[in-house]
Amino acid sequence: MAEITLHGDAFQTNGDLPKVGESAPDFALVDTDLAEVSLGSLREGNKLIYTIPSIDTPVCETSTKKFMDAAKERPKSTFLVVSADLPFAFTRFFQDDKPDNIIPLSMVRAKKFAKDYGVLISSGPLAGICARAIVVLNADNQVMHTELVSEISDPPDYEAALRSLDLN
Repeated sequence: MAEITLHGDAFQTNGDLPKVGESAPDFALVDTDLAEVSLGSLREGNKLIYTIPSIDTPVCETSTKKFMDAAKERPKSTFLVVSADLPFAFTRFFQDDKPDNIIPLSMVRAKKFAKDYGVLISSGPLAGICARAIVVLNADNQVMHTELVSEISDPPDYEAALRSLDLN
């Protein structure tokens, strides 16, 4: 269990992020076409998984746009943006400019992904949604980098995540 804050108020997640060097847990999430996507169904290459509370918040929107720009420069990597938002919210957000290698995914059908990755907020007013976190995987789906953002209203460390993605 990890502790995060929202404007200084402390809350817990259900667990901890996967450890560097471990194999990433598989998952079943829903894309904007309402199709199920698993880790095994994704193309080869490095992956950056970015979990967010909601695409409809300013920090989530800004940081997702930064990762969209980064994805355009890294066509061999896959960027996943995961939240509890409905797929329709992602469709609205990405309607104008979505690189092919960025995949918005919803945990609308199950919270198993968030539980397995240790990002499910388990207490406080945000209970049931994802904490802001990054997990970078290599082509073999081994964890190469993680970050749980301690203050949920802060952005992640973009440079550290992208550096790790580029190294593997």
